[in-house]
Amino acid sequence: MTEIQNPILDVQGLEKHFGGITAIGGLDMRVGEGITGLIGPNGAGKTTFFNCVTGALTPDAGRVAFADGDITGKRPSAVAQEGLVRTFQIPRELPEMTVRENLQLAPRGQSGERLAQAWLRGDEFADDERRVREKAAEMAEFLEIDHVLDAKAGTLSGGQRKLLELARVLLTEPDMILLDEPLAGVNPTLEQKILDRIHDLESQGYSFLFIEHDIDVIMETCERVVVMHQGQVLTSGEPADVKSDDRVIEAYLGEEV
Repeated sequence: MTEIQNPILDVQGLEKHFGGITAIGGLDMRVGEGITGLIGPNGAGKTTFFNCVTGALTPDAGRVAFADGDITGKRPSAVAQEGLVRTFQIPRELPEMTVRENLQLAPRGQSGERLAQAWLRGDEFADDERRVREKAAEMAEFLEIDHVLDAKAGTLSGGQRKLLELARVLLTEPDMILLDEPLAGVNPTLEQKILDRIHDLESQGYSFLFIEHDIDVIMETCERVVVMHQGQVLTSGEPADVKSDDRVIEAYLGEEV
């Protein structure tokens, strides 16, 4: 197992129990810059780990540090303010609103969010609204969903909904994004589009922790891979090393490697 010397995300001794079931049992994980893959069988605790890190669940023990700040047990909105955001296996768009409206809700710190500004509606408010509209349109173009900007979000295909969710997350201007199966249910064309955009974003300085069940995608996309098993980290390292690890082969990959 190789360690990250200067992690962005540093999790130590994380525990989460549901009654008598231990979902996460004293997990240690350090994640650095770039694209890191997170693999493991169903029930390994990957999504529970995401939920504990991003505030959807409160850990029973342990510490979560992000960019040198302690975010343990903070609410999801507070974690997002620190620059750590996540997507979900099932996208959570607002289906009755248009794609454009969904995107324009995403940026942080809008003037209209402050009561005084909402009443005053002065030049700052107008400038802010214009900036948000422009950023939403630019992000839609970058992710190639600009042609559905005025469609109801609930009418989008599964792949388009994944792209919308990624766009909304990016508009919060995060430092790291936790991707929970972003390719699940996506057709091959859109899958490649999402992967291409992830690589583009990495080149712009974004970092990702990426849950995905397609081992080939993980090995081809990620610079580092972490393997979870029964709420613990089994091993981590470069894709070639992880793929050839006998424990990983036996537990997860079988003959496909």
